[in-house]
Amino acid sequence: MTEIPVARLRRVVAVVAALNFAYFFVEFFVALSAGSVSLLADSVDFLEDTAVNLLILLALGWPLARRAAMGKVMAVIILGPAAFAAWEAVQRFGAPEAPDVVPLVLASAGAIVVNGTAAWLLVGVRLHGGSLSRAAFLSARNDVLVNVAVIAMGLVTAWTGSGWPDLVLGCVIIGLAGRAAWEVWEVSEDERLAARALAGEEID
Repeated sequence: MTEIPVARLRRVVAVVAALNFAYFFVEFFVALSAGSVSLLADSVDFLEDTAVNLLILLALGWPLARRAAMGKVMAVIILGPAAFAAWEAVQRFGAPEAPDVVPLVLASAGAIVVNGTAAWLLVGVRLHGGSLSRAAFLSARNDVLVNVAVIAMGLVTAWTGSGWPDLVLGCVIIGLAGRAAWEVWEVSEDERLAARALAGEEID
């Protein structure tokens, strides 16, 4: 496996962080105007992606044990948007309102471009930064799937006039985020055990 310079990793995650931070504002304000719970949750997810990539910038080059600990922190961070979506769903579960479909679909199409670009940039480095780069790649990949689901939900909403598809999609976001967090946690645990083995410590 070819070693990727730390400088290249830093450049990639810096660009991805900037893309996510910029598009957060777009989705956030569109979500508020459209009245969409799922789009609002996805806008918060852009902030999560920004945080993950900024953490990578700080943690690259750290010893394996510290990197493993940071990976676990990011696994918890990934769960943040899922918890936010769940809270919004609970608040509106009694009387869900249908969101405004046109701005929702347009914002989600733009999000596919942003997240697709991020995933494309990260795919070449996801195996070289351990749990750090894996966290960023998994998050970007899952975000593309969520954006496609938001568009599909918008079409269903336009057909039915119901707010329930918006709430159902919140459950999808929770599931995707939970799986990504678990995968990152597993990788970071492998790194923790590897660090202990390198230090000559007994592995439980």
